[in-house]
Amino acid sequence: MDITGSTALVTGANRGLGRAFAQRLLERGAAKVYATARRPETVDLPGVEVLRLDITDPEQIAAVAAQAADVDLLVNNAGIQTGTSLVTGELADLQRELDTHLFGNLRMVRAFAPVLAANGGGAVLNVLSAMSWFGYTGANGYHVAKAAGWAATNGVRLELAGQGTLVTALHLGLADTDMGRAVPGERMAPADVADAAFDGIERGDLEVLADDWSRHVKSSLAADPREFYRLG
Repeated sequence: MDITGSTALVTGANRGLGRAFAQRLLERGAAKVYATARRPETVDLPGVEVLRLDITDPEQIAAVAAQAADVDLLVNNAGIQTGTSLVTGELADLQRELDTHLFGNLRMVRAFAPVLAANGGGAVLNVLSAMSWFGYTGANGYHVAKAAGWAATNGVRLELAGQGTLVTALHLGLADTDMGRAVPGERMAPADVADAAFDGIERGDLEVLADDWSRHVKSSLAADPREFYRLG
């Protein structure tokens, strides 16, 4: 797929990675970019078409899919991080994370699959995380939700292959965003994350590992988990 001339829709485009995705799409020659957010008044990027969208609301999703019927690139970026504990935290918080990262993105794919098919196949970018593959005390709800999102991405990829839709998973460690700054470590510039993702889509990659940390975590999966978690 060529980003130049594409019509894209980005969820959670009001800040952080979502805003960077929308901006780099414009800079790379996309013909139109729909920038969606739960509070559309917070989208401040010139040149985009702003739509109200809460990806946990099926009615809003259906309305946006009808309104943006020319989309050939869907960027599922919207996300939350509640910091919930699996053992002692509120299950409602875990459900919120799953409803966003798993069911919200899946609702978007289901709504836009016919749109993408009608427009030649196109592509879906699911913004995941290196935390798709490892747990971390203080963010295990996020880990579970991203792991579920990774599994759903793998399944959706197979189901949409017949209509010619590329489904790409983006994994990264930390980006220099409000969410990323809360955790110590090296951070990628959001624009660099966006370019890594879009370069991957243009190559036809099924998975983009945007940084050394995500590549390290992925490679560790075949080893004894004691080594990664340094458990005695």
